[in-house]
Amino acid sequence: MQKTALVTGITGQDGSYLAEFLLAKGYRVFGLVRRNSTIYFERLAHFQDELELLPGDLLDQNSLITAIRQSQPTEVYNLASQSFVPTSWNQPVLTGEFTALGVTRVLEAIRVVNPEIRFYQASSSEMFGMVRQPQQNEQTQFYPRSPYGVAKLYGHWLTVNYRESYDLYACSGILFNHESPRRGLEFVSRKVSHAVARIKLGLQRRLKMGNLEARRDWGFAGDYVEAMWLMLQQPKPQDYVIATGVTRSVRDLLELAFSHVGLDYRAHVEVDPALLRPAEVQHLHGDCSKAARELGWKPKTSFKQMVALMVDADLARLSGHLSAPVAETRPADVVIG
Repeated sequence: MQKTALVTGITGQDGSYLAEFLLAKGYRVFGLVRRNSTIYFERLAHFQDELELLPGDLLDQNSLITAIRQSQPTEVYNLASQSFVPTSWNQPVLTGEFTALGVTRVLEAIRVVNPEIRFYQASSSEMFGMVRQPQQNEQTQFYPRSPYGVAKLYGHWLTVNYRESYDLYACSGILFNHESPRRGLEFVSRKVSHAVARIKLGLQRRLKMGNLEARRDWGFAGDYVEAMWLMLQQPKPQDYVIATGVTRSVRDLLELAFSHVGLDYRAHVEVDPALLRPAEVQHLHGDCSKAARELGWKPKTSFKQMVALMVDADLARLSGHLSAPVAETRPADVVIG
């Protein structure tokens, strides 16, 4: 029997990779799409005709119930949220509505329509925030340092509560930073790759950055969506940390990206204090040993490969050879971590 998935946030980076992955697995894939003045389908353009898109909004309970009744999914992946940390400081209430209460609405819709549906919640390493131990795993204490992190923590614990209270198959993937050519320009990884391409092509000279010493555990989004799927294939629902187990600084990111095109980042980067967060998260380092042990999952794409992939895609796009960040060629698999 063919499985059916409903993906919220399908037009985003993770949603587009997940939709492709599920289609390749033979799923019928529905995507929830907000109705607004500028619906962004660029990431889906090369396979949109294989998807079935439904109108819906995490702010509107009835639209979620309707979408689940129409699609009759066996699996629901909730990837939609206000996901940019700096914006959560400027729009904390809206971030809470989408990123926290939106999870409540999806879970309630599942409970009302069909409690047999398997549910995946996109949790975040930003929930760890001010870390208390060198590496973070499923038992690490949370200490979020932004409205986004707090909202994600609400959604995470609500998923646990619905699992334990209503016996739903509901689990969370605590994903550390994961990037790709489909990342939005507001995120630091894509901000860097895009600026490097522009500087290499003579379209810009300088790049302003915030904290260069912040360290993150960066992986490739195309690898991480497989882990989401694997979580929903297990006999019992559990939460998993998904990461590479290797940390890099923003300075490392800059050095690799600029050197990929034969440039020295020190000649082009300047630190702007206005770009620093009110409460910085200095160090995130994931321990994904549980996922490796129980899911058989490991990241396949190295940090260096990922950065090169992003810079090359932005060079092609800005040179007019690639119209959208959707059909990039993935590098040869190299297991890391």
